[in-house]
Amino acid sequence: MRIEVIKTEVVTKPQPLEAFIEKFLPTLEEGCILAITSKVVSICEGRMMPDTIDKAELVRQEADKIIPNPDSIDPSIMLTYKDHVLIPSAGIDASNTNGHFVLYPKKPFESARRLWQFLKYKYKLERLGVLITDSHTTPLRKGVTGFALAWWGFDPVKSCVGIPDIFGYPLRVTNINVADALAVSAVFNMGESYECTPVAIITEAPHVHFNNHAHSVEAICIDPAIDLYRPLLQPLLD
Repeated sequence: MRIEVIKTEVVTKPQPLEAFIEKFLPTLEEGCILAITSKVVSICEGRMMPDTIDKAELVRQEADKIIPNPDSIDPSIMLTYKDHVLIPSAGIDASNTNGHFVLYPKKPFESARRLWQFLKYKYKLERLGVLITDSHTTPLRKGVTGFALAWWGFDPVKSCVGIPDIFGYPLRVTNINVADALAVSAVFNMGESYECTPVAIITEAPHVHFNNHAHSVEAICIDPAIDLYRPLLQPLLD
């Protein structure tokens, strides 16, 4: 798998996402996946608020659910459930935002679809993927890694059920989380601080099946009621 990061100008104000991307992209090749950070998508779509407002109140407005933590030392940093993801502070970001809070795209899958359609037509491609990424923390681990907030043009999960293992026994439950795996790789290369490389082109990626049908986050999610981690997710069920 190859990942080429794309340096762009700093985006600070709303503008057409397609036009912003078009200025910096090289020619795209058949079978590639374009990854872009959710922050750039959000800024282009005007999903910003001044950082002078109460962040805690903004988190409460944006989160689908807040996981109570009475021992928190910073009330503005909350563990929340947003767009079927456990994410700090409903994904609201204040880094590299020049005096603003940046919110998640209002409809990230619709944003991915529009960009996919634009690029597919412009570059006359049959097989193309678009991936909107963000970073999150992992319980019991330091640091952040990427994850897929939304995608279009490829299957987010590859089932290995029924495929024999190295000893010939068929796998019973194994699935490959393709979307998040690609996002981890792209975000790792794009960086987390001053790099100004919010776009990456992924080529020669294994396990990717391109398609043209509609996508939604439900394709990758597990109901908290049947999740292995249900004992830790009980606040989502209450």
